[in-house]
Amino acid sequence: MDTSGIKTYLLGLQDRIVTALEREDGKPFRRDGWERADGGGGISALVEEGNLLERGGVNFSHVMGRGLPPSASAHRSELAGRHFEAMGVSLVLHPRNPYVPTVHMNVRFFAAFHGQSDPIWWFGGGMDLTPYYGFEDDARHFHQTCKVALDPFGEDYYPRFKKWCDEYFYLKHRAEPRGVGGIFFDDFNEIAFPQAQALWQSVGDHFLPAYLPLVERRKALPYGERERDFQAYRRGRYVEFNLVYDRGTLFGLQSGGRTESILMSMPPVVRWRYDWHPETGSSEDRLLKDFLNGRDWV
Repeated sequence: MDTSGIKTYLLGLQDRIVTALEREDGKPFRRDGWERADGGGGISALVEEGNLLERGGVNFSHVMGRGLPPSASAHRSELAGRHFEAMGVSLVLHPRNPYVPTVHMNVRFFAAFHGQSDPIWWFGGGMDLTPYYGFEDDARHFHQTCKVALDPFGEDYYPRFKKWCDEYFYLKHRAEPRGVGGIFFDDFNEIAFPQAQALWQSVGDHFLPAYLPLVERRKALPYGERERDFQAYRRGRYVEFNLVYDRGTLFGLQSGGRTESILMSMPPVVRWRYDWHPETGSSEDRLLKDFLNGRDWV
């Protein structure tokens, strides 16, 4: 299996996204190449204390090895004894303005090999939106763009992957979603390889059209300490999900990936409070009641 085309696409995607974000923020990203002792490496692109982004990272990784970490093989016994190759682009953007939502996107490819037998392969990825103050137009635009990305491959993909996203980015210990969702898929190999790759690339290609219009709408809205305080409180949920549930974080740490790059998804300023609840009828209360409920946006 020749994976060079997939790697070329991912490097191009990273470059396109970083270039667009640098233009939007006005501050250049730091690009940091790294190598992994057991095979592979990557390029981390990060900005901190930018004009738009308090912290943002767009990472490319390409790792390989002789054995799979537990997070990848626990539910796939057929992967035992196979060497693997995994690559992807993953990003998390934490804007400073609380009215601009946090966003996450990743597209990844995985293959496992054993002798002359056919490789086991799959694609995965998606994007999801985490607002701190709810705007229905923003949620609808984000979801509509996700639908546009998937509809050419079958009208059933958006509702399936939307439901998958709602279920995956759910904090069971809080009984609440992380945000307003988007799309998510993993272990995807149900169609022929070229069609699966095309669907996967369409998701990556639609990230900027899904997110940048929201930035343009909200980045100039005035805010104060109250909004920043609530943003920091809600960011705590982001940290809880990434450290407790996220498969990508677990895979990266267990496979010996670069810790600085894996944990770049963490927001720079976070607060936790004991049993705190927003004032009834407030904008903060409306986020929890009207937006964080897995509703249909399209």
